[in-house]
Amino acid sequence: MTMKVRDAIPTPDNSTNFSIASDSKTVVGSTLDNLKAAIAGETGASAKYTAFAKAAKEQGYDQIARLFEATAAAEQIHIGLEYGLVSQMDPDYEKPSADAPAAEASDLNLVSGACGEIYETSDMYPAFIKKAQEEGETKAVQVFTRAKLAESVHAERYLDAYNNLDAADDDTFYLCPICGYIHKGEDFEKCPICFAPKDKFTAF
Repeated sequence: MTMKVRDAIPTPDNSTNFSIASDSKTVVGSTLDNLKAAIAGETGASAKYTAFAKAAKEQGYDQIARLFEATAAAEQIHIGLEYGLVSQMDPDYEKPSADAPAAEASDLNLVSGACGEIYETSDMYPAFIKKAQEEGETKAVQVFTRAKLAESVHAERYLDAYNNLDAADDDTFYLCPICGYIHKGEDFEKCPICFAPKDKFTAF
């Protein structure tokens, strides 16, 4: 499965998959607060996926390790986008750090990753996008939107890997440097989220 390229870059105004989960767990503050919360969440996710990549290598799942490495790098892209806005609004802000959790078996790590990405795409980012829209923070809307759409694809990649953990597969993963979208395989020309061309992507 792959995300289809639309005629226009997807936004909250031309898309219908930006609903906030009815049992939302997200604490929403100002857009500045939400940017800082997103950075903290993405920092934790990046540390977690780095640990999961190491475990996957040790467990003999080289492709799964590459997927976790690509996703950890994607979260760093989101951190960079969000930090760029925070530093303009709060110049004294310092990026947080995060300790990596203990990794488990790779199948469980994939499920853990998918659950985190689903929360971000169906709850956290839609809630933050709505608040940014209310406050007229158009740059934050764009940053949150790109992260939200990329996270849903990350979840899809994790569940695909989970379902096919024991099947031979050596496809390459390609990471969009602009929004953090991850494509599996060679069959694409540009990012479906931000329209960055394939030749800008990083291979894992």
